Amino acid sequence: MTNRRDPFAPRTLGARSAARRPLVHRPVTRRSAMLGAAGLMGMGLAACGGSGDGGSGGGGGGGDTITLGYIPSWTDGLSTAYLLDNRLTAMGYTVEHEQITEAGVLYAGLAQGDVDMFPSAWPEVTHASYMEEYGEDIEDLVAYYEGAVLNLSVPQYVDITSIDELVGQADRFGGRIVGIEPGAGLTEATQEKVIPGYGLEEYELVTSSTAAMITELENAIDAEEDIVVTLWTPFWAMPAYDMKALEDPEGNFGEAEALHHLGRAGFKEDFPDAAEWIAGATLTDEQFGSLEDLVVNEYGEGKEAEAVEAWLEENPDVLPPVEGE
Repeated sequence: MTNRRDPFAPRTLGARSAARRPLVHRPVTRRSAMLGAAGLMGMGLAACGGSGDGGSGGGGGGGDTITLGYIPSWTDGLSTAYLLDNRLTAMGYTVEHEQITEAGVLYAGLAQGDVDMFPSAWPEVTHASYMEEYGEDIEDLVAYYEGAVLNLSVPQYVDITSIDELVGQADRFGGRIVGIEPGAGLTEATQEKVIPGYGLEEYELVTSSTAAMITELENAIDAEEDIVVTLWTPFWAMPAYDMKALEDPEGNFGEAEALHHLGRAGFKEDFPDAAEWIAGATLTDEQFGSLEDLVVNEYGEGKEAEAVEAWLEENPDVLPPVEGE
């Protein structure tokens, strides 16, 4: 059984982008709002089921609850959350979704046991600082995807190819680099490494949310205006908006990294069959891209579960089998 929340209505797109699906985003639940508040300390998993001592410990879902915590506008997490939801449900678990707005809050909630899993984390480079703070209370379940990278990107019609070409052109871009959430690892890398590393202090890094960044990007593309935004791969918006990742000759964004499924401390002991299955569930770039495309673009908001069903039908041998199916 899956507990899902009703999504917000989708945004209205400009004429040139009407054919593109809007960024998936959902309301913050009451419990998610609590996770985002200063009252994080002392919260127990009893509020949503799936506490550390509530697992079966003997294999098989047996009605136990696994709570997935993720940031819904980061669609690698959204897509893999619904994929895990499908497979864990098939194993007999009840799956709950908790949508959180900041990476730091999500790592804290995972370390404290307020959620059981972070379906798509970037712990090696992008979120390394969070792992330094919380890693002792987090279990690495698997590196499920190899080759994720951060970048600054521009639309293809913008005639630059490298970050160092932004120097001296702030007026052309309105003096802004349009970013995402303030607590994102991408934001930290841009502010602390990329801007000083390339001498881009003439630019302001504007942060708000991934959805707001996508809206600004759409508006600029509709008007064929120059814009530079913070992005990453794998992410559906790169191909959907025909974006060009600027070269990073100084390597200030760091090396490519793997995406991981992370669990709270005790996850493997409490849910051994789930942990064993997850450890074998890896995706290639093509497989991940097709999953995210179905979830975000082909099916869209509110139909994520249907999209996963379709992906599993098209890719029956990609993931480990579930006993009894």
